[in-house]
Amino acid sequence: MPVDLACPSCGRTYPAGADEPWRCVCGSPLEFDASAGLDRPRPAPADVDARRGLWAFEELLSVSPAASLGEGFTPLVDAPEWNAGFKLEYVFPTGSFKDRGATTLLSRAAALDVSRVLEDSSGNAGAAIATYAARAGIDAEIYVPAGAKASKLAMIERTGARAVRVEGSREAVTEACVEAVERGEGWYASHAWNPAFFAGTQTVAFEIAAQRDWEVPDAVVIPLGHGTLFLGAYRGFRTLHEAGWIDSLPRLLGAQASGFAPIADSLHGPTAEENELADGVRIREPVREGEIAEAIEETDGDAIAVPAADTERELDRLHRAGFFVEPTSALAPAALREYRASGVLDADADVVVPLTGSGLKATWS
Repeated sequence: MPVDLACPSCGRTYPAGADEPWRCVCGSPLEFDASAGLDRPRPAPADVDARRGLWAFEELLSVSPAASLGEGFTPLVDAPEWNAGFKLEYVFPTGSFKDRGATTLLSRAAALDVSRVLEDSSGNAGAAIATYAARAGIDAEIYVPAGAKASKLAMIERTGARAVRVEGSREAVTEACVEAVERGEGWYASHAWNPAFFAGTQTVAFEIAAQRDWEVPDAVVIPLGHGTLFLGAYRGFRTLHEAGWIDSLPRLLGAQASGFAPIADSLHGPTAEENELADGVRIREPVREGEIAEAIEETDGDAIAVPAADTERELDRLHRAGFFVEPTSALAPAALREYRASGVLDADADVVVPLTGSGLKATWS
């Protein structure tokens, strides 16, 4: 049975169902009811079977697989030029880490007998939601910026989903989608709001720990927009720590695009330049900004803004080292250089960096 929803802010609960709300009446994001599954047996580390992909951690997810394409356990490889380990999230079925959340989100939608989902996205999340909706046999409508990259629009439309182009800012795209949801046109499969998406993204932490024999790195440097991977990592490492699988939490260090960096700006002051190159994280108002701040505080973390020039230089380095990623993926390796140069990280710190999206999804001139 699908897990009920609860509001961590006001305590209201909502029964699971196709008509469940996408947020609490108080305006806060909802979470899975924490009282659900408390007596469920938890696996031991030795029971993890990587052949099941991220669903090897099903007992930790509060969701059962109903829309899967074999996703998960992406490679963790050495990157000597960066003195780091790179987690190759761009080898997922749709070419980005968003498949982690899409498989769990659409699995929940299928369990609730949802017939139609709506989502707003700059491209990667929309492609993932559309693909997994097709896998689940669920209709999808994806709201995207009018200037979204053609390669990402093609991925959405080839699944049979409808791409709704919206003029204006990224915030205008969300507003248009929410209006359609409120008109009753579909179930809001939001990667920013829906807790089932974060159930999937937390598996990045589970996999990193498992691939390192349950020894966590000193730090993980992650691109940061709405915070779906950043918060997923925080939730995942915290879950493992509470279960006694790991001894400590790694520092979580965010990489934002300058001009679209509310978290970094609140910590270090605003930057004037707008980094349009990193189109995947151009978010000025993250839904879960307070949770991101909490994750940074609890892990002795940080967030910095990365300008376009640094992003482009790092992208060239990545491509020439054999990592064919899209521009947004260059934010975190660029931020890693700055974190080391500023002394936030020691030169020999043990660091993991997820590379989040495939270069095959970008439009190159």
